[in-house]
Amino acid sequence: MSHLLTLEDRMGYHFRERSLLECALTHSSYANEQKIRRTEDYERLEFLGDAVLEMISSAYLYRQCPQSPEGDLSRMRAALVCEPALARCALALDLSAYIRVGRGEEQSGGRFRDSIVADVMEAIIGAMYLDSGSAEEPEKFIRRFILRDPQEAILHSDAKTMLQEKVQSLGLQVHYELLSESGPDHDKVYRIGVFLQDRLLAEGEGRSKKTAGQEAAYAALARGNREPGLFTCI
Repeated sequence: MSHLLTLEDRMGYHFRERSLLECALTHSSYANEQKIRRTEDYERLEFLGDAVLEMISSAYLYRQCPQSPEGDLSRMRAALVCEPALARCALALDLSAYIRVGRGEEQSGGRFRDSIVADVMEAIIGAMYLDSGSAEEPEKFIRRFILRDPQEAILHSDAKTMLQEKVQSLGLQVHYELLSESGPDHDKVYRIGVFLQDRLLAEGEGRSKKTAGQEAAYAALARGNREPGLFTCI
């Protein structure tokens, strides 16, 4: 399929066995609808890819953070490979456009759901591991798309907690409000604002309120770095 060549170009890897990539992109709803055997959806490849991703990200953090104890390494790894982080990484590939989902999942916006997109990212890693016969190619992919900016990923994943701790240390509180929502029911985009007292600090958008809130918190922290005193100017 020519459209998969574009995806392979973006990934930087071309499959010898194209069926592995097709399988990695196939949600169970599509497989069931097409009466394909369930073993041909991405679930088994996701299981394998999850293990490969954990091994490579663990080795990366072990080498990069020689002074960090096991607990800190575990938290950093969780931030790097959690659902929202993997879904953000998939944006560089425009991965949602290639996922095969059934009609029901399509109507409910399943191809854009973080849980499905993250699963497909892991399935692609598993497919790449099988196709190449080693961890070398998956490691290149993981370093390029998932481990490219660990500090930003960690900040993104824990932005709400970090912002809360920041303002609480000053005796203040933040709260979040839904500013708007747009798009059809199956493809909503939410815009959330984070407020310090009654002052809007930043806004964030996402396909879920949780993601939009995290983006708003991240934007507030970034703004705070640019504007010293932001959190104390009430």
